[in-house]
Amino acid sequence: MPFALLALALGAFAIGTAEFVIMGLLPEAAADLDITLSSAGHLIAAYALGVVIGAPILTAAATRLRRRTALLVFMGLFALGNVATVVAPTYETVLASRFLAGLPHGAFLGVGALVAAHMAGPMRRATAVARMLLGLTVANIVGVPAGTLLGQLLGWRTAFLVVAAIALVSLVCVMVFVPDVPSPKGVRLRGEIAAMGRPQVVYALLTAVFGFAGVFAVYSYISPMMTEVAGMSPAGVPLVLALFGTGMTLGSLAVGPLADRWLRPTIYGSLASLAVVLVLFSVAVQHPVSAMIAVVVLGAVGFGVTAPLQVLIMNKAAGAPTIASSANHSAFNLANAGGAWIGGLGISAGLGYTSPALLGAGAAVLGLAVALTAGALDRRNPGLYKDDGTRTDGGADALPEPATGPADGSARETSDRR
Repeated sequence: MPFALLALALGAFAIGTAEFVIMGLLPEAAADLDITLSSAGHLIAAYALGVVIGAPILTAAATRLRRRTALLVFMGLFALGNVATVVAPTYETVLASRFLAGLPHGAFLGVGALVAAHMAGPMRRATAVARMLLGLTVANIVGVPAGTLLGQLLGWRTAFLVVAAIALVSLVCVMVFVPDVPSPKGVRLRGEIAAMGRPQVVYALLTAVFGFAGVFAVYSYISPMMTEVAGMSPAGVPLVLALFGTGMTLGSLAVGPLADRWLRPTIYGSLASLAVVLVLFSVAVQHPVSAMIAVVVLGAVGFGVTAPLQVLIMNKAAGAPTIASSANHSAFNLANAGGAWIGGLGISAGLGYTSPALLGAGAAVLGLAVALTAGALDRRNPGLYKDDGTRTDGGADALPEPATGPADGSARETSDRR
């Protein structure tokens, strides 16, 4: 299993780099394309829109594919989208290429999370998903800062050429190491769509949209915050991005085992901590040292909710989890676009570069309110599936058993035991 998880994490690394590196290269992209900084921000929104649309549609189209085959298709499309960004000649075509690259983002991570959980077994699902998503967090330690520095030195498009190359390496690794897990027997597209309508799935998606918007309200404008408020030079922005990624990684490592034991309390605690940290961030960003410390803490608490929400959605959609698992990444990218919009409103209104943090804190509180409401309603009426994915009526439609075979994940799974 370790090599299989590493292959999935490498795909997540490529995806995380492509998603976030543009935030450190907005000034360079704006200058090259002869557009304003606010127009360059639409490159972030175009990618996020691609994720929102592509996750459910591509996952639905691939419902009957074996899961490794689906992962290969998604990663191939992702690589193609990033190559298109490198060669796109105009602002409009770059927007289109960013949209194309975003389409398979959620589908790959959603199906990848299911495969990781399948290999780990019921007792370590959150830990396995968190380790796969470490690719996203490590991307913010290594990929995003390195891509930002490379883009500043050799042109912003160079970063996306490197991302495309990493995506192709990931595709080969998935082909070699990830077990050939079939789609669950008896699951049809109608059942997958119906699972999306389960109240607890909807509440979890709304929690991601509102709660996570607070992170992106700040992260979308981290470069001007550090230069205009904290007084750092543009050369220090890659270091700040690396610190944010370090916080994300620490949070992901801590949250997996916690969520395996206390799933909903971990979600509540992460969102409450995020709201507090965002308020403190608006003060800490006034000085470069405290700003860097705050960036690490924000990364840790902000991304601490990702794996628990992913597992909660998979559990509540058990029996037909594929589209729901991918839709979670649509929700996070709605938060991406929404957070950038919220932060932009504060800046455009003349409230200063610290206003996104305070507005983001409000979004995190709203996400916490949704999560608490969902928990209260679930205690009264848990529906067909418990938080751990087992059925409340004791039926046989429970969590999949772990994949069998050597620990390196090289064996090919021929049946999906349920």
